[in-house]
Amino acid sequence: MSERRLLVQIASYNTNLQAERGLPQDLVDWLAPTLQVSSFLARERRAPDIVAVGFQELLPLHLGLSGLSKSVVDNRDALILSQIEAHAPNKERYSLIAKVVNVGVAILVYGRDDGVARKVCDVQTQWTGCGPAYMGNKGAVGVRFRVPGEEGGVGEVYTFVCAHLTAHAHKLQQRVHDFHHIVGTLLFPPHADSDSGEPSTMYSTSHLFFFGDLNFRLVSPMLAARGISNSSDLLQKLSDEGERERLKDCDQLCVERDVNKSAFAGFREGDFWQFKCSYKYQLGEVDKFHLKRVPAWTDRIMYATHTDSPDTPQQSSVENHLYTSIPSYTTSDHKPIVALLLLPPPSPTTSTTPILTLPSNYAPLPDPRANLKRYTGRVLDRVVGYCWWFLTVIGAGSAVFGLSNFVIGVGLWGWWRSKDSGTRSG
Repeated sequence: MSERRLLVQIASYNTNLQAERGLPQDLVDWLAPTLQVSSFLARERRAPDIVAVGFQELLPLHLGLSGLSKSVVDNRDALILSQIEAHAPNKERYSLIAKVVNVGVAILVYGRDDGVARKVCDVQTQWTGCGPAYMGNKGAVGVRFRVPGEEGGVGEVYTFVCAHLTAHAHKLQQRVHDFHHIVGTLLFPPHADSDSGEPSTMYSTSHLFFFGDLNFRLVSPMLAARGISNSSDLLQKLSDEGERERLKDCDQLCVERDVNKSAFAGFREGDFWQFKCSYKYQLGEVDKFHLKRVPAWTDRIMYATHTDSPDTPQQSSVENHLYTSIPSYTTSDHKPIVALLLLPPPSPTTSTTPILTLPSNYAPLPDPRANLKRYTGRVLDRVVGYCWWFLTVIGAGSAVFGLSNFVIGVGLWGWWRSKDSGTRSG
C-alpha cells in the first residue's frame, strides 16, 4: 500500500545571507535522512517521490533586492540535485520540476524520474512580498503542479509554499497579517477543470505544504508563568524533550493556529518539540545558543491534505515519519530543518480535482489588488537594491563606507565647482 502513497521530503534553511557559502558541499545530513533517524526508512529503503527545498536569506540583501540571485539559485540547484541522487538508497534519479526566487526567499522542487517527474503537468510558480510597501525582504514563493491519476482522470494538485515572515517577538500581529497577505496575493491560475477564470489561492489544492522561517517565538509571560525567569532556566528546559513538549503551549504559532485560530487554518504539524529550537545559535557552534534572542522554533513545516477533516484538527491522514533539525550546520544562526511525509493513497479516478476542506468560518479569497501590490514591491526592491548595490561597490563591500565615499565625493565635486567658478570670475 505504501508504494502507492507518495513520500514527500521538505527541507528548509535560513542561510543568514551567505549566498554560495551558506551550504557545505556534502548535504547528506540534511537532504538524505538516515536509517537511524527514520524508523520508516529502516523498514523500507525508499527514496522520496518529491523533494522540496526552501531557503530564506539566500544571499546578501542588496543583491537579492537587485534581482541578482540567478547564479546562487543555479549553484544550489546543481548541488542539491547531485546530493539527493548520490545518496538515494536505490540510485534513483531526479529532475527539477520548478524553482522560483524572490529577493532572498527561494524554493526548488524535484521529482523522481521513474514517477512524479515523468507524469507532472500544469507546473506553475508564483511569488509575493510582504515587507514594507510589499517589498520582498519578507514574503513567499510557491510552486504548484498536477499529477494525473494512474487510470485517467485529473489526478491531484500539489502546492508548495516557502515563506519568510516578519521577525521579532513583539511583532506577532504583523506575522499573522503577513500570512493572510500571502494567502491573498500568492495566486495561481485556475485549475484545468475549473469553470472559473479567477485566480486561486494556495488553499485551492489537493495537498498543501507551507514552510520556512516563520519567525514565531516563545511568549515570555507564558514562560514566566511556568517558572522560567531567565536564560539558564530556559536552556535547562530545552535540554529535555519532555520539558520541550510542555513549552509548546508557549509557542506563538501554536497559540495562533490552535487556540486563537487567527492563522494557518487547516494546517497540521509534526512534533516540533522533538528537536531543540532552531534559532538563535552562535555562529560556528553546533549547540550553543546566542542569548541575544530567546531561543525559539522559528523554522517550521506544516501541511494539509484533502482527506483531512476540519472537525478533527489534531488528526491527519498524512503520516509524519521525520521532523528534525540538523545541528551540524554552523554558518547561520538558524539550523536547517527537514520533514519526511507519507501522503494518503491517491484519489480514485475522478473528473474534478480534490480540494482541501477548510473550517466553515474560513473562506480564503484572492486579493483583487494582488498584482498592484506585488509589482509595487518589485519596483521598490529594484530601486533600493540598485542604490544599495552602487554604494556597496564604491565602498569596497560596505554600503556605509560607500555612502561616506559618495557624500565626500559630492562635497569635493561641489568644492571644485565653486573654486572653478571663482577662478573664472577672477
